[in-house]
Amino acid sequence: MKKIIKLTALIGALLVTLGLTACSSGSKTTEKQTEDPKSLTVQFVPSRQADTMEARAKPLADLLSEKLGIPVKVSVSTDYTSMVEAMASKKIDVGFLPPDGYVKAHDRGAADVLLQALRYGVKQPNGQSTTDLVDGYRSMIVAKSDSGIKSYEDLKGKKIAVQNVTSTSGYMMPVADLKEKGFDVEKDAQLVTVKGHDQGIISVLNGDTDAAFVFEDARTLLQKDNPNIMSEITPIYFTEMIPNDTISVRSDMSDSFRQKLSDAFIDIAKTEKGHEIVASIYSHQGYEKADDSKFDLIRKYEKLIND
Repeated sequence: MKKIIKLTALIGALLVTLGLTACSSGSKTTEKQTEDPKSLTVQFVPSRQADTMEARAKPLADLLSEKLGIPVKVSVSTDYTSMVEAMASKKIDVGFLPPDGYVKAHDRGAADVLLQALRYGVKQPNGQSTTDLVDGYRSMIVAKSDSGIKSYEDLKGKKIAVQNVTSTSGYMMPVADLKEKGFDVEKDAQLVTVKGHDQGIISVLNGDTDAAFVFEDARTLLQKDNPNIMSEITPIYFTEMIPNDTISVRSDMSDSFRQKLSDAFIDIAKTEKGHEIVASIYSHQGYEKADDSKFDLIRKYEKLIND
């Protein structure tokens, strides 16, 4: 009888020990998931030559490192698709993603939006910047002023300069916007892919294409070399507002570190040096907190294109 009692006590003690070990192990796992990173990797989508962008972004890494108290490394991806993959595989912690890239990353569980970029608004008909900071922009369709093309309906059978199919303002938004109105440019017009919104306008100017899909107001990219560009090239259509670029983070990043990172980006952009850096990379003038629901329009238009 004494042996049975001793054996029962021993088993009980063993179970308690195992239970405490399991709890301890579970507690460590939880702490690990919410632990602040010891270093940070930040990646950008190229808007110009990769080496130029990386050189401009390096000082931002230094400012972030100073604010966060950890090493920060920046790099430039080949395109946003590779960045989404890198975030999904946890090789990148923070991505400067365009709206469609963010939607793809978020919908596969790889990233959450942290901040949205603010830029100066654009005033028509001269395309000049306003002093108002806005969280969105429009895509526009332009044609030569003397071409006789006055509306999107005049584009039937015409050549249109577009960006890669992954471009929000240079392809997706105008294609989807017009499709919703019953004009399927992919079927009813000839699309010519060019690299760069400035090249889209140049192709119209040179007569290689009849119209171009560009961001509002891409004409200013050529204004220095061609002071008459505003009168020679005319917008014939504007899409709905497109959400500005995002600063997105890995979906498993802790709430406490997200707040710390968000504050760091916002504070840096308010300083003279920091503002100069973010403006030189993507023309960002500042940042504000963002919500995923702002990007439902992108989801709607992606569905329109794919249907």
